[in-house]
Amino acid sequence: MTGLRDTLEGRQVTIYIVAIGAAMIAALTMPGTAAFEIGINPALALMLFVTFLQVPLPELGRAFARIRFLAALLVTNFVLVPILVAGLIRFLPPDPMMRLGVLMVLLTPCIDYVVTFSHLGRADARMLLAATPVLLIVQMALLPLYLNAFLGAEAAALVRLGPFLHAFVWLIAIPLALAASVQVWGGRSSIGRRVTTGLGLLPVPATALVLFLVIAAVVPQLGPALGETLRVVPVYIAFAIAAPLLGWGMGRLFRLDAPSGRALAFSAATRNSLVVLPLAFAVPGAVPLLPAVIVTQTLVELVSELLYIRLIPKLGRIRPSPAA
Repeated sequence: MTGLRDTLEGRQVTIYIVAIGAAMIAALTMPGTAAFEIGINPALALMLFVTFLQVPLPELGRAFARIRFLAALLVTNFVLVPILVAGLIRFLPPDPMMRLGVLMVLLTPCIDYVVTFSHLGRADARMLLAATPVLLIVQMALLPLYLNAFLGAEAAALVRLGPFLHAFVWLIAIPLALAASVQVWGGRSSIGRRVTTGLGLLPVPATALVLFLVIAAVVPQLGPALGETLRVVPVYIAFAIAAPLLGWGMGRLFRLDAPSGRALAFSAATRNSLVVLPLAFAVPGAVPLLPAVIVTQTLVELVSELLYIRLIPKLGRIRPSPAA
């Protein structure tokens, strides 16, 4: 099975491109998106579960002691990224709904599939996994403040905590608990070891499934607001280029090792679009523009992730620090 897993990982980009192409065909030829939408969260949970199985979970406790990494992660996502976003939104039209969508998605760091992509990109996925509760709590607390600063108090009042908590429970806590249970089983039973080995084949197929479902579900939603959403694409592309460089630069500044620096790059570039999307649908008068603006970022980001998992592992080594 090791040979098959190596083959899947070695051809993952091709597999993902095929999944994206199939999703575009499905989005253009099938009449509804409800079935695809229903499948997104279960597929995400599966993807994260099999990813967590690849991470030595007993070592997560030691990851919490990496104060330097956590400090760099928080500064990157909640100081540098907002500054970057503040500069980018100046190039948007003065449409408050468009700006609200861009701010909602770019100011919230991802807590789910960033773990998978960072693992595929040879970053320290354990560190990001350990930091997900902190990222979730801080973004819930700061997003209303950021929206108030950028757009005013009315925009800040639109943020609800429910989608954030729901995503954390179903996409992080439960898959993580299941992965820990399977790892314990694998350590005590030959059957458990075989099951764990078999599940080790699934990260790439599960990620391809997520790509397929997300694109097939969201592309049809762009139609009614396509003209407006195209105006945010240059901003998203600029973010996709600049954000990982900010994260990598912070890794150098904080003298982190190479896998931790790559993890910062992935975290800075990967946003919480699938979690904030329910917030967008709850905003009065938001449909179709606000969800379409967020969905457009998802599409740009997914294409970018395929490049990141090839390019970010090539980043040079940062001098390690035992105290990091």
